[in-house]
Amino acid sequence: MAAPNLTRDQAQRRAALLEVESYVIELDLTDGIGQPGETTFSSRSTVRFRSGDPSADTFIDLIAASVESAELNGTALPVDDYREEDGLVLTGLAETNELTVSATCSYTNTGEGLHRFVDPVDKGVYLYTQFETADAKRMFACFDQPDLKATYTVRVIAPRGWKVISNAATATTTDVEGGVQGAVRHEFETTDRISTYLVALVAGPYAEWRDEFSDAHGTIPLGIYCRASLAEHMDADRLFTETKQGFGFFHESFGVAYPFGKYDQCFVPEFNAGAMENAGCVTFLEDYVFRSRVTRYAYERRCETVLHEMAHMWFGDLVTMRWWDDLWLNESFATWASVLAQANATEYEHAWTSFANIEKSWAYRQDQLPSTHPVAADIPDVQAVEVNFDGITYAKGASVLKQLVAYVGLENFLSGLKVYFAKHAWANATLSDLLGALEEASGRDLSWWSAQWLQTTGLNSLRARFEVDADGKFTEFAVLQGGAKPGKGELRTHRVAIGVYDDDADGNLVRTHRVEVDVDGERTEVPALLGVGRGKLLLVNDDDLTYCTMRLDPVSLTTLIDRIGDITEPLPRTLCWSAAWEMTREAELKARDFVTLVAHGLAAETEVGVVQRLLMQAQTALGSYADPAWAPTGWQTFTDRILELARSAAPGSDHQLAFANSLAGSVLDEAKLTVLRGWLDGSAPLEGLVVDTDLRWRLLHALVAHGAAGEAEIEAELRRDSTAAGHRQAERATALRPTAEAKAEAWRRATRDDELPNAVNEAIITGFSHPAQRELLAGYAPSYFADVADVWARRSSERAQSVALGLFPAWAVVPSTVEAADEWLTGEHPPALRRLVTEGRAGIVRALAAREFDGS
Repeated sequence: MAAPNLTRDQAQRRAALLEVESYVIELDLTDGIGQPGETTFSSRSTVRFRSGDPSADTFIDLIAASVESAELNGTALPVDDYREEDGLVLTGLAETNELTVSATCSYTNTGEGLHRFVDPVDKGVYLYTQFETADAKRMFACFDQPDLKATYTVRVIAPRGWKVISNAATATTTDVEGGVQGAVRHEFETTDRISTYLVALVAGPYAEWRDEFSDAHGTIPLGIYCRASLAEHMDADRLFTETKQGFGFFHESFGVAYPFGKYDQCFVPEFNAGAMENAGCVTFLEDYVFRSRVTRYAYERRCETVLHEMAHMWFGDLVTMRWWDDLWLNESFATWASVLAQANATEYEHAWTSFANIEKSWAYRQDQLPSTHPVAADIPDVQAVEVNFDGITYAKGASVLKQLVAYVGLENFLSGLKVYFAKHAWANATLSDLLGALEEASGRDLSWWSAQWLQTTGLNSLRARFEVDADGKFTEFAVLQGGAKPGKGELRTHRVAIGVYDDDADGNLVRTHRVEVDVDGERTEVPALLGVGRGKLLLVNDDDLTYCTMRLDPVSLTTLIDRIGDITEPLPRTLCWSAAWEMTREAELKARDFVTLVAHGLAAETEVGVVQRLLMQAQTALGSYADPAWAPTGWQTFTDRILELARSAAPGSDHQLAFANSLAGSVLDEAKLTVLRGWLDGSAPLEGLVVDTDLRWRLLHALVAHGAAGEAEIEAELRRDSTAAGHRQAERATALRPTAEAKAEAWRRATRDDELPNAVNEAIITGFSHPAQRELLAGYAPSYFADVADVWARRSSERAQSVALGLFPAWAVVPSTVEAADEWLTGEHPPALRRLVTEGRAGIVRALAAREFDGS
């Protein structure tokens, strides 16, 4: 069900009219006899607000199964003609108003509003809310926009034995007497002023862990929660340690005490994102509770998420954007701050390497699409923002903030943040407010910065232009900047470090010289490098200070291809890997040469996160960018090498696990399927490789996708793992079966069954396509263009996006796919959906160009 689409103009008019003071939210989550409700719950909201013009009409948002009553200032309002798309119309306002709305609201299974989940292990009922962007209206009547902040008092009746968690600490719990037996009323302390999308409720028989963090600012009670059946896998000590490290770092850096009293982190089922920054009650995807062995990189990424949400407590929750135009500022800041905290306060000292490897790659990919947009995007309505949780909003924004920090200096940047938090605490602010605070702290004029970096699109290219003498020393040196592409060709001011790398006594490539300069205009002279030896490798964006595509001179490119494993430090090595990948995507380096580079260079790569990303990029190169005539040979050579690396890796190491996982996601011959079968059934184990629950599923998925296992094996594995995760894995395996019947049923369920839980739908979508099944899937390109608009019309944006993105026929890298997309795009479609289809089309165009180049 699609939610009403609030426009920016509507929100601005309502914000100009109203000042919201408080909400009292009263919910009954029982069936009337103390057991969990099944489909609906009762919701009563009392809202106090002021009106600047009592003669004007307005509306309050609500999505409900039914509205029993609404009373404004003691007068009943008509509710018989209530429609979700209109909300409740409010007429007869006074200067000071009290509105009470009683409604019956529906639980969801889509990760929106108040989500309800039944654990197949113990049949426990688990609830949690997810309100961003504008789904608070699914639980209580509210003015659902970020700039109408208010205080909240939440009261909940829930079954006895449940944990009930909200934004504020629990004030009282009392047994319910009379009509609802076996239930407990939970009342929470009144919050400070927050936005509707940050209100949270988590309820159910959750397992709980408690701790606290103390420093000069005071003591913060800490809580961690997950489903009871996952409790044995919860590594609470590690999470508490990282949480405390984050609070210590942010307190020192921001100079403002954590503002929300207690801090709970709840790992919840079937979550649609990685996490959500609800004030004082953060919700996380429960896949972060690792029930099987994962690499250190998975812990690093989870830590980044923990710190990302914590940074939001200040930037986003304490000070909130006025409208979704500044969503980027929330997310970019939290991304930048989380990596800064990781690198300075946790064991993940190479976090900026992961940033260059993951976030930058995401940003580059998004910024090269025809749908790219300025970082500070124009967001006319809620549907537009829902497709803007993208690589521009998060990763490019964080990259340009990193560039800004390099320009003004970290100390000045943090000083500006302290000014910003002090001026705008508990209120809403805009980008200009932040830039004003940074100018006040740094003394620098930043009026140009926003225009250059936030209001334009595309990437600048940076490359070195130099001359050397007979001794190999620079006699001329300049950095050349290319105009931003795609976009209008703008030039920007870049703060860059230029690094020269050469051999040390042991034959390793190490940095021998570094110069930091501002690059401005088409050509920037660098006199500080004159007389310096050119070395073997030259990086014009060393330390990854700016956001650009870095091009290598011929000698440096040769060094990258021949000796990338000799670069001793992980960050410059990652920058070289990134340059090679971007050249592959741009059809400047053949896909087969990139795969060869990865196969030869992986053995020397120390950072397992980089290894995992390179393995995925090599698979993408083989599946999408390689000449189809060569691709089977490429898959054979690549998987031969990965199996060799898995066997030679240290037994039980992260690298060994990464290589095994990569094999399971590749196109395999019969010999390697036999190897995987031996790992799975234990008849031919790999020394040190523990084939635990999740790895068993990955190996089975590989066998099923190639027709080497089927329904009987899937059913047997599900009996071994009859958990919620096991059911999702079985759904994916069922969709992976390489038969026409299996694909038809998977397609039908993914596009037609609107009652499927979000997590099940996504499992089916991920199982529908596999690189070994391209021919089997060829006929589904027309089906996509026939079905996607109808799916978008029937489902909420959150659920429809998974179909629009996940089932786009990326497997059909042929001109007819582009032609079908072009024909579809001639029709009338919602802008958000047009954007997603346009992005899919661009991916096919890019792949076709890369394939042509690879086969040339």
